[in-house]
Amino acid sequence: MTNGTATTTDLDARLEEYRVELTGYCYRMLGSSFEAEDAVQDTMIRAWRSYDRFEGRSSLRSWLYRIATNVCLDMLTAGNKRARPMDLTESTPLARAALSPRPDSTWLEPMPDSRVLPTPADPAEAAVAKESVRLAFMAALQQLPAKQRAVLILREVLAWKASEVAELLGTSVASVNSALQRARATLAERQQSGAEASVSDPLDEEQQKLLERYVAAFEGYDMSALTALLHEDAIMTMPPFDLWLTGADDITGFMTTLGAACANSRLVPVEVNGLPGFAQYKPDPEAGGHTPWAVQVLEISDGRITGFHCFLDTKRWFPLFGLPLHLEAETDEVEQGA
Repeated sequence: MTNGTATTTDLDARLEEYRVELTGYCYRMLGSSFEAEDAVQDTMIRAWRSYDRFEGRSSLRSWLYRIATNVCLDMLTAGNKRARPMDLTESTPLARAALSPRPDSTWLEPMPDSRVLPTPADPAEAAVAKESVRLAFMAALQQLPAKQRAVLILREVLAWKASEVAELLGTSVASVNSALQRARATLAERQQSGAEASVSDPLDEEQQKLLERYVAAFEGYDMSALTALLHEDAIMTMPPFDLWLTGADDITGFMTTLGAACANSRLVPVEVNGLPGFAQYKPDPEAGGHTPWAVQVLEISDGRITGFHCFLDTKRWFPLFGLPLHLEAETDEVEQGA
């Protein structure tokens, strides 16, 4: 092996150490799983090509974040803000429910925890990281102007100093502090308008039992049991459709009418957006067994399910989560892919 090859291999390994945390940063910035991974790949390529000019003027990590920030800001110049259905429309009564899809670029996308959450030694850091990719927080971030978004993530989530953020963005500490203050005010307003998921890390015994009851109720399609688990103001969303429903009656009513084909589904646990979730497979009448239908993300508060979010673009989501694209009828268990 030549010295040049060894150097290249060493650099690739050093850059790769930062992939997960950079993906988490770009995901918070962009609200899209696939755009985040594209942004990190672009960051790695730019870093690799310009490494000879880096010369160690800052830490490698700071330099990579500067590149990633510029990549994300360039991607955000179109002004698109990823959203959830309740950010765009009013809740629809079941009697007027209609499934109207919007383009993929409209929606805040789910993300496996393993792709965006490094494993810090400090449990408190791990808890903050999980909270910072939860759907409600992610949706709030998308409402911030791009540079405020970057400042808030770097300061509040990643705990950078104001001087470090100012250097990264090429601005003043006063400007960074001002942007952070405005970003905090915007997030505070949004938090007042809706309940936050209160999920412990790891899940406590009560939450574990709630999820076990949820799986039994959903797989058994027992609407009475499901109703007992839902908060009275629970919300159900189904991107790419802009329809969203409020309350146990409308949610279970939908599941037994427009959603009746989901009866006899099977659920496989997934870790998604710092929240409990499941890959839902519904019966496949043609091939037998079960076929992918949705990645479900659950929000929990005060011992009840407050959010029930189903991401239906299974051709994109199931490979992202390393999930099989078919479950055989004769097997009762499935191992999640790597």
